[in-house]
Amino acid sequence: MSNNNINNTGDNKLCDQTTRRKICSLCERPATVCLCDSIPAVPLSTSTQIIILHHPHEQRHPLATVPVLNKCLKNCHIITGRRLRRGVSAVLDSLYDDAEENKPGQSVHAAFLFPDQTPSMEINEWKSSFGDADSNRFVLIAFDGTWKHAKEMVFASFPFVSKFATQVCLSYDVNVDGETIFSSALTLRKEPFGGCMCTMEAVARCLRILEPNGIEIESRLVEVLRTMVRFQASFIKPINRRPKLLKKCKDDEK
Repeated sequence: MSNNNINNTGDNKLCDQTTRRKICSLCERPATVCLCDSIPAVPLSTSTQIIILHHPHEQRHPLATVPVLNKCLKNCHIITGRRLRRGVSAVLDSLYDDAEENKPGQSVHAAFLFPDQTPSMEINEWKSSFGDADSNRFVLIAFDGTWKHAKEMVFASFPFVSKFATQVCLSYDVNVDGETIFSSALTLRKEPFGGCMCTMEAVARCLRILEPNGIEIESRLVEVLRTMVRFQASFIKPINRRPKLLKKCKDDEK
């Protein structure tokens, strides 16, 4: 009996070794969904500085787009946490200090991206409010997490970021259902309402507006995201939707 237990333990270890997924050393994803062919060989340069507050739970999520986005962009800084405050980013600290000292003619303009019921400015309108001389001096702040977590992160960070950054958004509609992986080639997880999107797509759309070569940057990022969604969709079994049942009252009328 003792020998059988030893043999079984050995078999289990062998099984674990053979079934363990191989991880790509470059993109750090399972080899079966490797993105190295899509991720730019050289990270894309941007004049815009991108700072993303990455919720700790997203670090363990297999569909998180921020780790991939970070490999695509050169000027992207990821902060893992639940709140932006002094001490987590030298760039944000500098912006905060300038705002506290009321320095005139601020040379760098910051915005934090989040769609909300509170008044916010669409990012293209915000960008247009500055002159051509300031067109390449932007800091874009994004919050990455579930929508519930993102709201909490924005609320917790607001006393700090509101000192120097403007809340902006992309076009959205709370009266329209959000996309799913079945209805969009760029959606990995169900979105709450129309116009909502993952962090990677949102940053891509913003860079299209903020960067001189934004169309090219957006295209490269979107293609990587499209590949991610295509991989994920290939593992989902097709769903046979149930036909809608007639109400009992209609059946009784017949």
